[in-house]
Amino acid sequence: MKTIRFYFAFFLLLINIAAWAQDAPKNLNAQQAAQLLQTDKGIVVLDVRTPAEFQGGHLKNAVNIDYKAADFEQQLAKLDHSKPYLVHCAVGGRSTKTLPVLQKLGFQNVRHLDGGIQAWQQAGLPVVK
Repeated sequence: MKTIRFYFAFFLLLINIAAWAQDAPKNLNAQQAAQLLQTDKGIVVLDVRTPAEFQGGHLKNAVNIDYKAADFEQQLAKLDHSKPYLVHCAVGGRSTKTLPVLQKLGFQNVRHLDGGIQAWQQAGLPVVK
């Protein structure tokens, strides 16, 4: 009987891991992100840097929600949950911390720009000033 319980618990654990892995945001390098933006015109670029950083240069059509804002989570909750998102910050720290918040809020289609806008610019990709 203990063996059956063990296998049942193990099976449930595997199912949960598989479900979590499916919903986990995908990390993209700068080239992959640029290609995604070319092919998926409906994707929303979510820039979680400060407004001052955003003004210094950002991806075309990006939406800026400051990770450091007191109402950060409330602002995220107002976004359209049905749209796909590409999240980034300067180098990846704040955007990585944003991913579980988006998951908790029910966002299903989230991608992450690994290395942030710094990696984007190092790849020679354009920014808007």
